[in-house]
Amino acid sequence: MNISNFDLNLLRILDVLLREQNVSRAAERLALSQPTVSNALARLRELLDDPLLVRVGRRMQPTPRALALEGPIRAALLQIEQTLSVGDSFDPLHSRQHFRLAMTDFVEQLCMPSLLCQLQEQAPHVRLDMMPLAPSLPVDALDRGSLDLLVGRFDEIPARFARHHWRSETLQVAVRRDHPRVHGALDLDTFLGLRHLWVYGGQTRGMVDQWLGEQGLTRQIVYTTPNYLQAAHLVAATDLCVVLPTQVARQFAALLPLQLFDLPFALEPFELEVVYLAQRGRERALEWLVNEILSV
Repeated sequence: MNISNFDLNLLRILDVLLREQNVSRAAERLALSQPTVSNALARLRELLDDPLLVRVGRRMQPTPRALALEGPIRAALLQIEQTLSVGDSFDPLHSRQHFRLAMTDFVEQLCMPSLLCQLQEQAPHVRLDMMPLAPSLPVDALDRGSLDLLVGRFDEIPARFARHHWRSETLQVAVRRDHPRVHGALDLDTFLGLRHLWVYGGQTRGMVDQWLGEQGLTRQIVYTTPNYLQAAHLVAATDLCVVLPTQVARQFAALLPLQLFDLPFALEPFELEVVYLAQRGRERALEWLVNEILSV
């Protein structure tokens, strides 16, 4: 292919089409008409000699050729954007920047109410899209630029990512009020004798089970979920118990019939961090968003 005859604007349209897998949503995100995006897709199909996106039900599924192109195209567009934006100012008041973040629902609950209030005043047109945080670090999504940043508890992070401390958190045990097996203080034997619900938000093994394993102890986990909100409601309606971050536990206890206890053993506080691709640290928009989160 002769690159001199290729309209590079088509790459940006292809990038958004592969993200959205829907012509209408891609057109809305690009601020273009739907026929314009459809015509661009037709030109791309002709130039690349591949259908690129094939309709399956209500979605358009990328072909193997499109999936092979997705990462390199996104990386090239990101490199161009970074090169052109060095030294540029960022005006949050008038920006229509679109950010994609990943975090667990408890971090979202801690962060977003205050952050959204800040953005309502400072950046009313900025859009945030929230993605669930999987137990495995989504390094590919960060590398491709399909995710801008993460907020959560992380252990090992590759050196190419920047990480900033956001806040420290502790843990508490929640059981329903009038639980038949919990009276007064919660000691270790009682804790181990309970049936447990484990929230695996962003982790493959929790701090509690790591500590218990080091002592040669185990607990009976009978239910797992990635959702802290659902966990609190399930515990309030059953005889299960759950270990929750303290701030979220207190919020739930104010709304649900729950009682809270300190863990019957000592664990250090854990750190919540903001993580993003280090090479994007000079992007004014991303730098602004990171600072807004850190200020919450």
